Amino acid sequence: MAIVRARWNEDVTRSLAQGALRRALAAGATVEEFEVAGSFELPPAVAAIAETGRFDAVVPLGCLIRGETPHFDVLAHAVAGALARLAESLPVAIPFGVLTCENLEQARARSGPERNVGAEAMDAALEIVALRHAIAANARRSSRSAATARSRATRTKRRGSPGKR
Repeated sequence: MAIVRARWNEDVTRSLAQGALRRALAAGATVEEFEVAGSFELPPAVAAIAETGRFDAVVPLGCLIRGETPHFDVLAHAVAGALARLAESLPVAIPFGVLTCENLEQARARSGPERNVGAEAMDAALEIVALRHAIAANARRSSRSAATARSRATRTKRRGSPGKR
């Protein structure tokens, strides 16, 4: 597992990362942590880390707090859209661990010990990884079953062919 934490709103994102790390370690996962300046930098960092092939999941953690300008809306949409596209296109689990809050109090409420979106994002990542492993295992079993069925069908066909007795 990789955790990528934005330093902007650092007290909040550190709490998110602590929650994610605790959850990953409790599940027996190994974790590497990375940092970027802010939430806008999360998608390119997530892409670069995911493309190394070293991780089953990359968990982006950030915090955007609404201000007095439309900047919040622009960033929130850009970051969410970019992370969603990466989650769909890359072969690693990429959950959404970016808070989009009206104020600092909301952010603190979602990054504390009672409710921690970082821990929730790590739970989602672990679940997606488990799902992908189950799908891969089923595909391998289906592939072996199909190969066995083809092999039997070929033997049956050859035994019944005229002039081969």
